[in-house]
Amino acid sequence: MGNSDDILWHPTPAVIDNAVMQRLLRTTGIGDLAALNQRATDDPEWFWAAILGFLDVQFYKPYQQVMDVSRGIEWAKWCVGGKTNLVLNCLDKHRETPIWNKTYIIWDGEDGITRELTYRGFNDMVCRFADALRQRGYGKGDVIGLYMPMLPEAYAAMFAVVKIGAIVLPLFSGFGADAVALRLAEGEAKAVVTADGTWRRGSTYAMKAVLDTALTENESVQDVFVVQRLGERLAEPCVMQSDRDVWWNEAVSKGDPNTATEIMDAEDTAFLVFTSGTTGKPKGTVHSHIGLTVKVALDISVCMDFQRDDRMMWMSDMGWVVGPMTAISTTFSGGSLVAVEGAPDYPDTARHWRLMAEHDVTWLGIAPTTVRSLMRFGDEVDEYKYPNLRIMGSTGEPWTYNAWVWLFERVGYGEVPIMNISGGTECVGIVCASVLSPMKPGSFAGPIPGTGAKVVNEMGEPVGPGEVGELVMTEPSIGNTRGIWRDDDRYIENYWSMFPGMWRQGDWATVDKDGMWFLLGRSDDTLNVSGKRTGPSEIESALMETGKIVEAAVIGIPDDIKGTAVCCVCTPMPNVVVDEALRVELSKIVVQKLGGSYRPKQILFVSDLPKTRNLKIMRRLVRAVLLGQPEGDLTSLVNPEAIDELREHAQT
Repeated sequence: MGNSDDILWHPTPAVIDNAVMQRLLRTTGIGDLAALNQRATDDPEWFWAAILGFLDVQFYKPYQQVMDVSRGIEWAKWCVGGKTNLVLNCLDKHRETPIWNKTYIIWDGEDGITRELTYRGFNDMVCRFADALRQRGYGKGDVIGLYMPMLPEAYAAMFAVVKIGAIVLPLFSGFGADAVALRLAEGEAKAVVTADGTWRRGSTYAMKAVLDTALTENESVQDVFVVQRLGERLAEPCVMQSDRDVWWNEAVSKGDPNTATEIMDAEDTAFLVFTSGTTGKPKGTVHSHIGLTVKVALDISVCMDFQRDDRMMWMSDMGWVVGPMTAISTTFSGGSLVAVEGAPDYPDTARHWRLMAEHDVTWLGIAPTTVRSLMRFGDEVDEYKYPNLRIMGSTGEPWTYNAWVWLFERVGYGEVPIMNISGGTECVGIVCASVLSPMKPGSFAGPIPGTGAKVVNEMGEPVGPGEVGELVMTEPSIGNTRGIWRDDDRYIENYWSMFPGMWRQGDWATVDKDGMWFLLGRSDDTLNVSGKRTGPSEIESALMETGKIVEAAVIGIPDDIKGTAVCCVCTPMPNVVVDEALRVELSKIVVQKLGGSYRPKQILFVSDLPKTRNLKIMRRLVRAVLLGQPEGDLTSLVNPEAIDELREHAQT
């Protein structure tokens, strides 16, 4: 199987020659990715103009200036003077082309119901709902919440809001009433699109009822549009308020299938996406029509090689930036999307692999956490075949060696690359990625062109090979948030204050002797043991190499001698006996891999770890609970029962 220093995948000449990135290099006359990165640094205006041309981004009125940094790179403006709309670039440009009658979305419900829509049929739904919104007075600049399960209507509603020039406010479908209320109030949303309910592991979940509670004291929301997903299968009837609530089907049936797309300034806001910080209220990130269009297309279509003939499956939620990204990237390229309601392991534990095979997925997006959770079900992945799979993309958490190799060998048959990416909601895309270049397990090739990404020390200086540092961007990127919603000071403090002139991403990273990049987790999760700094992922990877741990969260706890000692919170594999012998085995593997300084002071076992809606382990929350510290913002927590179990450990 090799070791973590081995390069396990090399692109073949055919893969390189057929890649979108290679077409970009040929078009621009640039020799390779490193040279393109350098040219983007030396002449960013040339680079972004070249990208806009290569992607054939559509405008109603051409821009006069590709970028304006007169206020500093923190406040860069893009495509100044240009008029466009995200919908122009994702749907309207395909009208009456061969793509128009192609299947766009294939939807699989948890209860076995499936639906398919062509581009023509999908656009019809978008246009009709856009007109329904206009008929009720909504338009440019109005904020409209999207509190939806993964239904075709969720994607259509997203595009419809953008089509009329309004602003999408995505809300995680698992949010409780308080989290929904806070974000709707912060955004001063005027309307919300929701569903009566959805399925969750065989049980019905009433979403409209949660929204009703959230709107109890809301003064801005005037209309609620409700998709009927469950109907009579809900335990309690969906109560409609006659002066506010409208059934989706009724609204859409009266809409114009040919309603026009609003002409917008390139920098007009299209999305307001809240992301939770470790403390304080959620941050509202602000994304423009041109920023979303270009950054998502560059990242997914060019760097991650999603092409027109591809069929993407990336189980997500519209409340996390990956949900909208899948919709934007697939439609921009004219590809297809497999959308899935529910969990990857229900109603059967092989559901994820079964759907990939049934729908002939060619481009898979998946989180390392999902892979680790599905590995425990053993060989069932081998029951299905994926003959046309050619790309696997991953984000969300650092990889462990075993999980990366398992996916590479069991799903990719040792031939399909795992395009590792790291970015975030705030930059609506990628900072560094694998691209189609040689790969070690969990590695990145380096920066996405146009970001100027570097790994720096506390002085803002580049680190040497093998040294740990902060991941930063040194150039303005078209996808970056245009600020924090109504809080400019917080924007500067969060992203620009630590390293003046550099965007701080908040991740630890390192570059090895071969020039390959690795991410080590969030910088606020770092451990400093006996003066030695490391990310938790190295220790977690060692624990999981035993094959007895599904996943782990490693945190630092106070120690009189070392200052900080290692605490490992582990979820054991099924049927593994949890006893002192297991603790000894886990402790030995950590010492063997990292040295005696990292010998765990404490090893705890839990049935689940607290995670965000995008399956990131909330290590700062694990630390806060176990140390009796303030727990901070919990609105992004998807499994609150995990906290209760941790609290029991904290009391012993």
